[in-house]
Amino acid sequence: MNKAIFIDKDGTLIEDVPYNVDPARVRFEKYSFQSLSTLQQQGFYLIIISNQPGISLGYFNGEDLKKLEQKLKELLLDKDIRLDGFYYCPHSPEDSCNCRKPKPGLIFKAAKDMEIDLSQSWMIGDILNDVEAGRRSQCKTILIDNGNETEWTLNPYRMPHYIAKDLKEAATFIMLDLE
Repeated sequence: MNKAIFIDKDGTLIEDVPYNVDPARVRFEKYSFQSLSTLQQQGFYLIIISNQPGISLGYFNGEDLKKLEQKLKELLLDKDIRLDGFYYCPHSPEDSCNCRKPKPGLIFKAAKDMEIDLSQSWMIGDILNDVEAGRRSQCKTILIDNGNETEWTLNPYRMPHYIAKDLKEAATFIMLDLE
């Protein structure tokens, strides 16, 4: 079985620009490359798990998102980082699907597709919905506390294993956990 780092896209891996699928506007968060490289060297698959309601709301389409995915892969590969998967939910919050975080459907799908041991994997995100999806799938979780979480509605599923200020600190927590 494989292990993975499931990572939220907007606000965690790249700067959060609402409904942005323009590759020219993509800016990686501080320490993204260094942190992902460190984790990939430890044998983790790197997989984006992202809610993309802009599709169902008509702001962009799946093809636009595919172009962004391709650009992210290219930019990461330029830094010798392989993006192993890109899973997204195209639904709006009102759709009550099983793939929209905080539900764990996308993580379960990726785990099945790539033979991932979820108990050896991590979910990193910038809001508690990311944490809840990770907890519900039996992953360890890290909340990047960058000011994007505004609700702070807590329950056992929404309590991160660690809270980090950025991806560098998140990678450090994971490395310490491996020892």
